[in-house]
Amino acid sequence: MDEVMTMADVAANTQGSTTASSSLPSNFPLISAFLSFALAQFLKIFTTWYKEKRWDSKRMLDSGGMPSSHSATVSALAVAIGLQEGAGSSAFAVAVVLACIVMYDASGVRLHAGRQAELLNQIVCELPPEHPLSNVRPLRDSLGHTPFQVVAGGVLGCIIAFLMRKSN
Repeated sequence: MDEVMTMADVAANTQGSTTASSSLPSNFPLISAFLSFALAQFLKIFTTWYKEKRWDSKRMLDSGGMPSSHSATVSALAVAIGLQEGAGSSAFAVAVVLACIVMYDASGVRLHAGRQAELLNQIVCELPPEHPLSNVRPLRDSLGHTPFQVVAGGVLGCIIAFLMRKSN
């Protein structure tokens, strides 16, 4: 038997394929997360100037610093999912757990790894020139965030998600 496709079958197949391709530009949680990340990275130029009285555009590409772009990203994602799907959704639960892990890691493990790198760099600088490790390239020491930087990033992400929701 030959199957006959009706207009409803064609519309259902077309709708399924266009929904996947057209949902990316209007994906509120994803756009909120990326915008929060970009804004947090951009703000690091100004917070560096405020703290060190020098302009450093490289800060836009570095980790560490004020505010935490990791925290801004995951908090914007969690809030946007909560606003869109509700606080009782599984997606919101996953996003909140992810945000907690990322923010804890940023102010804990990564902060201490950065402090250890700073100490190791200082030790290497004090080695005599003939020591085999005296010419080793310094370790990156701007890895983590203080708790205040994490909170600032989290607040920024929440604000961006709320503002994005109001504009939709």
